[in-house]
Amino acid sequence: MVSLVFLALVVLIFLLFLLRNRKTRTDPHFPPGPRALPFIGNLHQLHNSASYISLWKLSQKYGPLMSLRMCFEPVLVVSSAKMAKEIMKTHDHIFSARPSKLSQQKLSYNGLDLAFAAYGSYWKEMRKICKVHLFNSNRARSFRPIRESEVSHMLGEICGLVSASQPVDITEAIMSLANTIISKITFGQRYKEENSRIQALLREAETLFTSFYVSDYFPLLGFVDKLTGLIHRLEKNFQEFDIFYEKIIQEHLDYGRSELDDHSEDILDGLLKLRNDPSLKFQVTFSHIKAVLMNIVTGATDNNAAAVIWAMTFLMKNPTKMKKAQEEVRGLVGNKGFVNEDEIQELSYMKAVVKETMRLQPALPIIPRETTEDCNLDGFKIPAKTTVYVNVYAIGRDPQVWENAQEFCPERFINSSVDLKGQNFELIPFGGGRRMCPGVSIALATVELALANLLYKFDWEMPFGMSNEDLDMEVVPGLTMHKKNALCLMAKQYI
Repeated sequence: MVSLVFLALVVLIFLLFLLRNRKTRTDPHFPPGPRALPFIGNLHQLHNSASYISLWKLSQKYGPLMSLRMCFEPVLVVSSAKMAKEIMKTHDHIFSARPSKLSQQKLSYNGLDLAFAAYGSYWKEMRKICKVHLFNSNRARSFRPIRESEVSHMLGEICGLVSASQPVDITEAIMSLANTIISKITFGQRYKEENSRIQALLREAETLFTSFYVSDYFPLLGFVDKLTGLIHRLEKNFQEFDIFYEKIIQEHLDYGRSELDDHSEDILDGLLKLRNDPSLKFQVTFSHIKAVLMNIVTGATDNNAAAVIWAMTFLMKNPTKMKKAQEEVRGLVGNKGFVNEDEIQELSYMKAVVKETMRLQPALPIIPRETTEDCNLDGFKIPAKTTVYVNVYAIGRDPQVWENAQEFCPERFINSSVDLKGQNFELIPFGGGRRMCPGVSIALATVELALANLLYKFDWEMPFGMSNEDLDMEVVPGLTMHKKNALCLMAKQYI
């Protein structure tokens, strides 16, 4: 009883302190937005499983630049291609910081990675390392045999299910494929025996990245996160990933590693070589390496898999589009039995399917930024340290940019110059500007190769007793927009 009274007094004193010192937004030049509740601001409108949809609907009322409050922190929501261009190109240097949140800092080894590092000289050096040494075009091409081999292996497993007249769990097959490809290009070998454990850790990390931490907004009440168990879960997830990273690093330092099958230089080899590079502005440690591995493992695996799963879902719901995509790839490849990466470049409709999928269901629906200084944006005054949410989901459905914006229509990209490289701000699933994902080439190569071969090799049907109308589009809560329910289909071998 005494402890409860003490806790109530602490909370009351803290509330009175904040209310006495809080700054009210009376500046008429700040963007409009929904009325904020006392103390919590607009938290109730942001923290749910589909906050990007809530923000999209609010932006339809308040405009492409909308202001919110998360407790007492200002938030700017960007929901149009025009404003995204202002953020990621015109004023990119001002909007290149990241909000510093507890979960991100913990899992990134206190911001030693690229994705969550504070904007500044360290981040610029880390970006150079990733672009020049890890994700350059030559390295991306060198991973082609791995991608083609693993996709071929997946097709073989599906053929086995076809022979047994068993349904194919597309979600499981693609998640396993993405995990294996990332393991081989990053660590040099597959860790099949640990596949399920790593996927469980990834799911937990996804949840932890988007969980609400009281200490992010009220540091003096950080003990609440301990009481709810969030801190324990975060620490456990970090430790389990750290043990895995440490194991892989030690294996790479083992002189006998060259005897492993299919040994060639992988991303971790490249990182380890940088430890004694005198040209770098900081000493690369194991913590730096683990932080970058975290970006790759948690980012590339989920995003690549989600894109293929959503593409197959959209095509199943649109049989005429499915038929058109299959006719294109089969007409090009003929009886060869496999679609290779050279042939992918000629599949304009299949590439349009990928773009349309990422327009409607971007793997990362919201891109967070933070202002480094005051900025005037479209006549509004945006103060420094403002959290910025670029709502990629809303931009992809903007009716002022896209005709019939809610419809799945790959044809809109035929003979279109719009691409996925961050220069067309109406389509930015990988972001844009300084903070754009540096691994976009590797990601697209994996997505396109997997999808092309699924379309080429098999004809797909709904399980017995189900129609394509039964396919749901529900999303599981998390950083990445994963399909909530597994996509299970029946396959018939075409060739």
